[in-house]
Formats: sequence, C-alpha cells, structure tokens
Amino acid sequence: VQLQASGGGMVQPGGSLRLACAASGFAEDGSDIGWFRQAPEKERQELSCISSRDRTTYYTDSVKDRFTISLDNAKNTVYLQMNSLKPEDTAIYYCATLWPCGANGMGSTSYWGQGTQVTVSS
Repeated sequence: VQLQASGGGMVQPGGSLRLACAASGFAEDGSDIGWFRQAPEKERQELSCISSRDRTTYYTDSVKDRFTISLDNAKNTVYLQMNSLKPEDTAIYYCATLWPCGANGMGSTSYWGQGTQVTVSS
C-alpha cells in the first residue's frame, strides 16, 4: 500500500482547499482511509475517515460541517474538501490507511503518506 498526499498550500481565512490522497492497494487490503493533521508543538489530531466498503464517514467535531471527505474508487483517491478555513487549521495534513472507519470514530492506522502543508493566514 502506498499513499501520496497533495493539494496543500497557503490560503486566507475563510478560503478553501481540496486535499487529495492517492492510495494504491488499499482497497485490496480491505482498509479504510483517514486524514490527520499535526500543528507545530501539538499532538497529531484525527480529522476524518471514509470506509472503502460502504462509504461510512466520520468527522471530528472541530471540522464537522466545514470539511467533506470523499472517495473516488476509479482513481483510488480520497479527497478532503476543506471550506471556511481558519488560522487554527494550519498544520501538516497526512492521510493513512486504517481499520475500521465507523460513524463513531477512527480505528488503528497502518500505512502513512507523506504530509502536505496547509497554511491559513491573512
């Protein structure tokens, strides 16, 4: 399983970005995919995940109603659409395989992609 995250950048508060995680092999592995982030001097935070089997999604409270996760099976890519971005969303964003992704939370991770930097600043 290999994952490649992309789509980060710098955006003003209130702006939007769409992150992409190209994930080869995860479906055959039976894994789900999640997004995480880590800001400087802070612990890694779970953000969202999507089930590869039934498209069940989960969002942590801080991003619910602002972020949307989606899966394109044909492209083996998971997207994280981020709207209404805030300065506190500044972090390195990572995608990872995990199991399971359920409506109540994210399971254990297995494989990680490299991160992509998101900076929200005026």
